[in-house]
Amino acid sequence: MSNRTPRELETRQNTTKRWAPPSLLPDPFKETDYAYRWIRTSTLGQPDERNVSSKRTQGWEPVRLEDHPELQTYGKVVGNVEIGGLMLCKAPQEMMDQRNAYYEKMTHDQAAAVDATLMRENDPRMPMFSERKSTTTRGTRG
Repeated sequence: MSNRTPRELETRQNTTKRWAPPSLLPDPFKETDYAYRWIRTSTLGQPDERNVSSKRTQGWEPVRLEDHPELQTYGKVVGNVEIGGLMLCKAPQEMMDQRNAYYEKMTHDQAAAVDATLMRENDPRMPMFSERKSTTTRGTRG
């Protein structure tokens, strides 16, 4: 007979990693008070100064390479973190929360305006919508 350990008693370390799609852009070590975003600086080798200017007026500031030494191997441009026509920028998280709230309100107001317009055209004799909610059922009704 051999001196093998039964397979049921063998243990394997859980060394399996979860697969994730590769990221073409590195993630910086994020500061809690800032939101980060990659901003387009050029397309097909042509500078896009209008886009950069627009983002700067919205509060986005370029991330300095010396502030994030973990990205030193990626950036070839001295100064800002820039890869393939994209520049890493940051903005205060509070400002981005206010921006998101503004656009959520705008979206809500637009949806309410569309609903009001549709309901104004509604005739009670022939309603466009008999019910404003949808339901989902499973199995047989009984």
